[in-house]
Amino acid sequence: MRTLPESAYFMTKPDNVIKLLLIEDSPDEAEQIISMLRNGGIAVRPSRAANEAELEDLLERQTPDMILCSLGSRDLPLRQSAEAVNRSGKDIALVVYGSSIADNDVVEAFRDGARALALQNRPDHLQMIVRREFEALTMRRSVRRLENALRESERRCSDLLDSSRDPIAYVHEGMHVRANRAYLETFGYEDFEDIESMSILDMVASEDADDFKSLLKRLSKGERPPQKLNLKAQRGDGTTFDAVMEFAEAMYEGEPCQQIVFRQQESDPGTSEELEDLRTKDLITDLFNRHYLTTELDRVVAAANAGKSDQALILLELDNHRTVVDGIGLGNTDLLLGDMANLLRRYLKETDIAGRLGEHTFGIIVHDRGVEAVSQLAESLRKAFEERIFEVGKNSINLTISVAGSLIGEKATNGNAVLDQASITLRTVQAEGGNIARVFDPAAKDKADAEKNRHWLKLIKEALANDGYLLYYQPIISLQGAEGEYYEILLRMKGPKGEILPGFFMPIAEQYDLLPQLDRWVIGTAIRALSEREHGGRKTTFFIKLCPQSLEDPGLLPWVALQLKNARQRGDALVFEMPESKVVTSLKPARAFVRGLEQLHCGFALEQFGSGLNSFQLLKHIPAHYLKVDRSYMADLPKNKENQERIKSMCEQAHNAGKLTIAEFVEDAASMSILFSCGINFVQGNFLQEPEQVMTYDFGGT
Repeated sequence: MRTLPESAYFMTKPDNVIKLLLIEDSPDEAEQIISMLRNGGIAVRPSRAANEAELEDLLERQTPDMILCSLGSRDLPLRQSAEAVNRSGKDIALVVYGSSIADNDVVEAFRDGARALALQNRPDHLQMIVRREFEALTMRRSVRRLENALRESERRCSDLLDSSRDPIAYVHEGMHVRANRAYLETFGYEDFEDIESMSILDMVASEDADDFKSLLKRLSKGERPPQKLNLKAQRGDGTTFDAVMEFAEAMYEGEPCQQIVFRQQESDPGTSEELEDLRTKDLITDLFNRHYLTTELDRVVAAANAGKSDQALILLELDNHRTVVDGIGLGNTDLLLGDMANLLRRYLKETDIAGRLGEHTFGIIVHDRGVEAVSQLAESLRKAFEERIFEVGKNSINLTISVAGSLIGEKATNGNAVLDQASITLRTVQAEGGNIARVFDPAAKDKADAEKNRHWLKLIKEALANDGYLLYYQPIISLQGAEGEYYEILLRMKGPKGEILPGFFMPIAEQYDLLPQLDRWVIGTAIRALSEREHGGRKTTFFIKLCPQSLEDPGLLPWVALQLKNARQRGDALVFEMPESKVVTSLKPARAFVRGLEQLHCGFALEQFGSGLNSFQLLKHIPAHYLKVDRSYMADLPKNKENQERIKSMCEQAHNAGKLTIAEFVEDAASMSILFSCGINFVQGNFLQEPEQVMTYDFGGT
């Protein structure tokens, strides 16, 4: 089948080269598979295993990313390959491929351990599956790395909490779930067990209790807490002190909670300001410290979740840190960091927030800058550091930095996730040699998809305007000697490299409400083709698929009537069809539409009939003339006695109700004889004839 290939753009970075292991009896077939992938722009580093010993050796030495296993491999069957992969204990994407794949092959392949199944005779499908499974593998690996990083971050946070001199507690639904030693000492308790599950309200003096209780109620309703709250706190022995409570949203053991810090009020404003600087500033660079920056990052993410856009996190890290420190001496490192911070400030707006996140890592939270502005800032910083000569002690040095940004969109889950993504981007550019600025845009895929949709939308509209579609015809054969010729109409789009299947353009047409226009094009073209057939003395009936949106078009039926009248054609030559599930969800307009068809003497067919819980109940509302049996009943029909009985029962009910039955997807001669004995009226499928642009089937020889 000729189709328009997908974009060849895929995988250009070295870390995106797929280590591919092929299990294929024929070396020539293996080469063809590799060529198919490379022709699609997929970079692979291939190897081939011809027997189990070679497979075990390759799994041990090379650890492939993906195994492509031929469904017809006799030397190394799929099950044997899957068992070897399982024994290795490694995460490897196992994909099966074949030219002719039966339903039973699909079931057995997944049962044996395959993650996906690709059609060998469809290069575009093979490429699509390989891309998808490699992306899924990459995602699984990233998730594991992030989970490890998260566990390490949580461990470090717990250590920092315990070592902090500030009294800090975590509160969930008003109850203590965690507190550090400084908190226990401040309130006069020995162990956390003394306050575990105790209400935070017990730490507030009676004169402020009512106001604080109101605050807790507001928090339970989802309101954001104030950043600071002045009140009188109460120790365990009943004594009180003036305090400032600071709130921050946090997570503890996977549950959302409030982080609360109690600070005793200072009488000297100057001292209070100095203490605030000590709590929020990095003493070496005079930028904000890690705690402040990460807290602000959480607030920025919350704002993004609420709809605020044009925010980002940028990380800067000194390249070749050890070499630089060895060159200037450890004692001068702080001077260099201070100079780096001063250079950094020159490129920031007042609304930007810069801080020191690690030993030689800086972070900037930027506001009101889109992706281009963020990319420009990142590149400007990279260039500024590259061109600057730093005077440190008696040394004049050049240095470079790696810059990585991550845009913060509404899909961002939390500050840690944004920081982790920016860190991954930073490590990536460092692995490429450093002195690189790169910005990660989480919406890039969405934007690419939108651009792809716009491209398809343009093609669809141009094809509508310029007769850029084709009709294919598949014969529907009567098993009961019905007079005339029957065909199902199938739609294709003309493409620069051949006809394009509906699966590529129909979803876009549906998204932009163009399906009714396509339906009209198909109907009009089919009626003209019908007229030619009738003039040639060939009585023909066309089955035409209809979308649910067309049911809502009040002008469709009058338009069909006019087309039939102008072509001087009979209405019963047209049968419109829709899936049972679509009719059920559009029952009222479907019922009105079928009544209108009866006035034109047109027929109506229910596709995928029997897929519902009680399909025959639908016939009380929709007087369909034809019932097209759901393809699930055709699975391995010669061996499936249960499906045979169900089809037979369905035919009896249909005939008693005066309906004609059609079995689609007939793929073998044995099924034909079984369907005849079950009482099926018509059959259709590639076994009889694949869809073609011309109607050449010999109905007289059936």
